[in-house]
Amino acid sequence: MNRQLLLGAEAVALGALDAGISGVYAYPGTPSTEITEYIQKNSACLAEPVRSAWSANEKTAYESALGMAYAGKRALVCMKHVGLNVAADAFINSAITGVNGGLVVAVADDPSMHSSQNEQDSRVYGKFAMVPVIEPASQQNLYDAVRYAFDLSESVKLPVLLRLTTRLAHSRAGVERATIRPQNPLHAVSAPERFVLMPHNARRQYTKLLGMQEKLEELSEHSWLNRLIPGRGLTGVVAFGIAFNYVMEVRQVCQLDFPLLQIGQYPLPRKQIEALFNTCDTVLVAEEGYPVYEELLRGYFGNSNIRGRLDGTLPRAGELNADSVGHALAVTKKKVMPIPALMVNRPPELCKGCGHRDLFEALNTVMNSCSEHHVFSDIGCYTLGALAPYHAIHTCVDMGASITMAKGAADAGLRPAVAVIGDSTFTHSGMTGLLDAVNDCSPLTVIIADNDTTAMTGGQNSSANGSKLLAICRGLGVEEAHLRTIIPLKSHLERNITVLREEISWEGVSVVIAERECIETAARKKRNPAANV
Repeated sequence: MNRQLLLGAEAVALGALDAGISGVYAYPGTPSTEITEYIQKNSACLAEPVRSAWSANEKTAYESALGMAYAGKRALVCMKHVGLNVAADAFINSAITGVNGGLVVAVADDPSMHSSQNEQDSRVYGKFAMVPVIEPASQQNLYDAVRYAFDLSESVKLPVLLRLTTRLAHSRAGVERATIRPQNPLHAVSAPERFVLMPHNARRQYTKLLGMQEKLEELSEHSWLNRLIPGRGLTGVVAFGIAFNYVMEVRQVCQLDFPLLQIGQYPLPRKQIEALFNTCDTVLVAEEGYPVYEELLRGYFGNSNIRGRLDGTLPRAGELNADSVGHALAVTKKKVMPIPALMVNRPPELCKGCGHRDLFEALNTVMNSCSEHHVFSDIGCYTLGALAPYHAIHTCVDMGASITMAKGAADAGLRPAVAVIGDSTFTHSGMTGLLDAVNDCSPLTVIIADNDTTAMTGGQNSSANGSKLLAICRGLGVEEAHLRTIIPLKSHLERNITVLREEISWEGVSVVIAERECIETAARKKRNPAANV
């Protein structure tokens, strides 16, 4: 079909498929997960296969995509904003090496932290790496921008960062498809002077990257993603990404007439911006996330005539909306009847019948008998163990931090030191922490809550599926006598308590693997045995 109703994330995926990608590399993370899932479900009908299995983490995903681009093919790599922290080493250095085939990294930011630990803004990474950043404002923009981003990447020989946010990723609109482009032929580049980042090569490549900035800015000046909507008045607006939609809504509904500069490509088109500032006394900077560009514009033009997040004209934290933009533009909101509270917000909870419930019941029984009750946990469904009725865990900072924080606490003298981590998170970034603990003979117990999937993001395949966890832990040096398995079920409660108590009391590294399939993926398999979960 030429026109389809798509989520923003799906528009990215379809745009990448139609742009001729040969592979997508990703680790699931809301709000980016649907990009890869769409490709997994739809790439089978293409004339040429597209690699689309999940990676162990964002760093391995990015490096694999970089390798595919090195071979001359087009590659898409997807992650949520905090995932770019994990991939940052490869991302920053790939701007120094450059690319051969097109490489686009789609990063989904989560302002207001709907499902995240922070609301960091990935555009900062784009500025840091000095690569083009594309920030579309609509689903159609996303589809078109992905195709454009691959062309741009191959033209300037740099990775391109495509930024979208939760509202755009998870809302639907009609998308018109363009002509499908074939995949690139295999054409591996032989350029050790670029890709071997020894200091003498890196210095030369860095100088080259600096020299490209003027060209990248000129490309932005003429980009279809940057455009001026003329208007009268002495107040102008510069709007970035999805914030453009909120500004346009206020402009149309309230029948305002002000000059509006939409920017969807970085580096900033300075000539267009200067032209706007030359005709306005005051400029409102509307951007979703950090005041990334507002800070730059204040550096260019001073603070006296710029309004935005930094001076409180727009809220400093959270998502923008039409109301906040209207308030910033001095639009008086009509008084309306308050909307009654029809229902009370209900906190999230573990699924009925989830194995984590039985695990936490056994763990609480053991830990409540200890004078110190501190459990270091990680990111996954089991993080809900922090809430009532369990109150079983006490930390959750970033992927893999449970083991290393427990190790540090054990090194400080805390007893017992207990970590809870999921199977997917363990293979994502927990294994190296366990290796540190083994090397230091740290007295801690690692409980791996193994539900054989990446459950929190919808049941994607885990890199530790099957019986890999035991072999991994043995390979990392965990003693066989202190590598135990339990089945978190009510009928096994007494045995589970005994095993946990024995291992938690031992002065060394122990691992307890709690094996029970996620109840949701098990039900899905039962409903559709042929489904790939």
